[in-house]
Amino acid sequence: MAMYKYDYLIIDIGSTYTKQRLFKDCELVATVQSPTTIDNIYKGIKAGRDIMREALKEDNIQAKHVLASSSAAGGLRMVAMGYMTRVTAKAAKEVAMNSGSKILEIVSNENPPEYRIQILKEINPDIILLAGGTDFGDESSLIENASLIVESQVKGVVVIAGNIKAQAEVARILKEGRIPHIRVPNIMPTIHQLRVKEAREAIHREFIKQITKAQGLSILQEEITNDKVIPTPGAVLMASELLAKGTYSEKGLGELIVVDLGGATTDIHSVIPRYENLEDEEIGLIVSNEKQVSYRTVEGNLGMRISAMGVLDTISPKAIFHKRGIKDEELLEEFVQYCTEIERIPGHIAQNEKEHMFDTFIAETAIEVALKRHAGYISTAADPITGIMPGMPVGRDLRNVNTIIGVGGIFSHREPSEGKKIILNALKDKGISLLPNEPKVLIDENYLLYTGGIISQIDEDYAFQVLKKQF
Repeated sequence: MAMYKYDYLIIDIGSTYTKQRLFKDCELVATVQSPTTIDNIYKGIKAGRDIMREALKEDNIQAKHVLASSSAAGGLRMVAMGYMTRVTAKAAKEVAMNSGSKILEIVSNENPPEYRIQILKEINPDIILLAGGTDFGDESSLIENASLIVESQVKGVVVIAGNIKAQAEVARILKEGRIPHIRVPNIMPTIHQLRVKEAREAIHREFIKQITKAQGLSILQEEITNDKVIPTPGAVLMASELLAKGTYSEKGLGELIVVDLGGATTDIHSVIPRYENLEDEEIGLIVSNEKQVSYRTVEGNLGMRISAMGVLDTISPKAIFHKRGIKDEELLEEFVQYCTEIERIPGHIAQNEKEHMFDTFIAETAIEVALKRHAGYISTAADPITGIMPGMPVGRDLRNVNTIIGVGGIFSHREPSEGKKIILNALKDKGISLLPNEPKVLIDENYLLYTGGIISQIDEDYAFQVLKKQF
């Protein structure tokens, strides 16, 4: 039995940086980040490992578990096809949550067939999630969409996840059209129920297949001790759940939100453990209520760098300045100029006081918009069809959330007090949104949250201790 000096070495291959974290006895021993080498992923990993070895004065680093996650492939491109847009959108969002795929478009029978074919051809997705019909309900939409996929001649893998009764016929159509496909249980077996686990796993297997094609990954796969590379957002979600719920021996933090602010996207995860005990009837129609225990939204056009202009498209620079009581026209022009430039040079780091302030504005605005889109709101109008009255809460209610955790570059590079201020400022103007009242804000300074998710696959208690020490 070889003696290992360390417990866990966690590697995360991001689109810009490859991060490595080393643990012993639930303590972080060393951390390093090196630029991701797109031509051969392993080069970047090795470069980081060399720095770590020198710092620890080791010939080689022996850890009992070597585990990895990646967001480098950027996720598989997915198109969801279903019967009704709203229902499909809800289900597809859930499926994509930590499967390693990004939903680029949702089409349904509400769109004309030629439009659906055109979308497939334009996006040329890696994955098509084919949903539609509850079990033994409508079969026509699933069958029609299968024929359209064949007609579009796209090359992606189709995950058949609709009406169980129509699946054999759909598989036959796809097989004749030489389209690769996988059958999984219906993601919406009844109107009250979502069943996404199997569809998620099928897409995750495709994600791994795609990443494995990346250069240098085969060497990494020989090093990994559990033969899995998981999508980074999935790791963050697992860590959030663990931190919220705790383990059987220790209590978690309770309701929490994770704000993950990156260069290209702003992800919001929220975990509300008490929803675990709800009955189907209380959950109500899946379409209107977000009563899932964990829920994630990804704002793909709001970010600190590549999507900086997306922030200005959503809230005008004038409004951003007005809100902060700044009336300086010249400064406003400089701000817009800055956002245009950093979108071109995503590696840019704020150079002076002014750029630092601009980054703060971008961060606060992106977080505010993302949180408001994630949360429900207090209805201001009556809707006779749904029976909603003015003053009623609609959507996901985050008012009782007591902890918010900030994750991402801006939070690891600044003083924690500054990071906290950014999040609290984003929450200042709640309006009708069901956002937390007086949450405690924690900052993930060492970018450790995701490691808890990865370690929890092997040992939940160890992972919980790591997270507890950090937060």
